[in-house]
Amino acid sequence: MERPGLVASDVDGTLLSPLHRVTGRTAAAVGRVVAAGVPFVLATGRPPRWVPDIAEAAGLDGYAVCANGAVLYHLGQDRVVWQRTLDPVLLRDIMNSLDEVLPGVAFAVERTGESAFDETVPQFIAEDGYTHPWPEGPEPNGDRSGMLTRPVVKLLVRHREMTSAEMSLAIVELLGGQVDATYSTTMGLVELAAPGVTKATGLADVAQRLGVDPADVLAFGDMPNDVEMLTWAGHGVAMANGHEDALAAADEVTAPNAEDGVAMVLERWF
Repeated sequence: MERPGLVASDVDGTLLSPLHRVTGRTAAAVGRVVAAGVPFVLATGRPPRWVPDIAEAAGLDGYAVCANGAVLYHLGQDRVVWQRTLDPVLLRDIMNSLDEVLPGVAFAVERTGESAFDETVPQFIAEDGYTHPWPEGPEPNGDRSGMLTRPVVKLLVRHREMTSAEMSLAIVELLGGQVDATYSTTMGLVELAAPGVTKATGLADVAQRLGVDPADVLAFGDMPNDVEMLTWAGHGVAMANGHEDALAAADEVTAPNAEDGVAMVLERWF
């Protein structure tokens, strides 16, 4: 492609190094993109509250597509532009159904308010039995009744004795088009959003707002939750450390995140 009109990047496993940092080389490359007047959009599974620190390290203050496309957040304004939610009634039915199909499953939910740190909204609720597949993270802090009091942007489904791929197959077979199911780790966690919500749909909204044709979008990702974004963008780039589904969906495979793979591609134009 010619020089991209918009750059979009996943965060974990892509923009960040294995030490969960924005390296100097990557920060410099992102800075040149922004200095050239080209929007750089974070597209992540993270909720808004987990994005500002990364954006600051990368020197970004524009739009961020969060929660796998369920939330559009403006960094500089600390403002949730919109959110796509799951209804509590549907949420209850999904939990009951998954209890039967995946015995031992546990749930958590993500919500967001009008800003990343809106204290009027309990943003994360996890029931007893829910554990993160990564070392750090909030402890269980509620029960299912607390999850069903208002709409959520994401339902996290956790099973410590299954892989994410095994869970995803069972969930998609059971729920069909009722939700959009994806995952960003292989360690027994699947994330559910409203039907049709993906990083690609969130980025399509951003591109329209900024007047950029999808053919002029350069996108980076590494996991199944990036597949729709990689195929939607004019040029999709997967990381060498990525999941096989992301590698298959991409137009190009760059070096792993441990070797500044995002920067290596950006340096062609910037």
